[in-house]
Amino acid sequence: MFLTRFPINPARRGARKLLASPQAMHAAVRAGFADPADYQRPDSRTLWRLDTPAPATVHLYLISPGRPDLTHLVEQAGWPTTATWDTRAYDPLLATLRPGQRWAFRLTANPVHSGRKTPDTKETQRFGYLRAEEQEQWLLQRAARCGFTVATQQDGRPNLRLHQRQTQSFKRGTQPVTLTTVTYDGVLDVTDGQAFRTALTSGIGHAKAYGCGLLTLAPADGAATGR
Repeated sequence: MFLTRFPINPARRGARKLLASPQAMHAAVRAGFADPADYQRPDSRTLWRLDTPAPATVHLYLISPGRPDLTHLVEQAGWPTTATWDTRAYDPLLATLRPGQRWAFRLTANPVHSGRKTPDTKETQRFGYLRAEEQEQWLLQRAARCGFTVATQQDGRPNLRLHQRQTQSFKRGTQPVTLTTVTYDGVLDVTDGQAFRTALTSGIGHAKAYGCGLLTLAPADGAATGR
């Protein structure tokens, strides 16, 4: 597995197009892998997320089974002469994960619940949670199966902050898509090393192709997560 950080130049027209559409960004990410096995394998898949660590600064994070080649993104949405991308091996970190560890984390996710089946496809329809309390509970309820618990603050509340709560609308081909997303920053305690590694390499929740599900870690000492 590999962890990649790609700086995006939001002043470029190509970058603005990608930032406006999760479908377009998904296609651009997928194009970074000549070998399909580098993009997705039975036990892992490519996950991505957009972060804005400072005003007018946007980073694309990737976790992928194989090493990506993002030359096309540099040409379309980056800084071709001054910055490209940074890729590091992720397996050494994965190998060290064990119960009892505490990490700061960041996750952008698609908190949803299942509703009625659609008349035409008979598939269960998903509805996004819109209230912050519901979005918080969505993550807390999934933590155990993902091998962690969210740490508790001195006031008894979960050590968790929700931000960039939004609903996006875009098209997948000719079909409209509405996507509810929220970014979680917090502190977690690992309870099950294997389940936690699976969550990191396979993602959490739905809409993984559209920038959701990628959980990144940082030392739990107040450092910003995912940087």
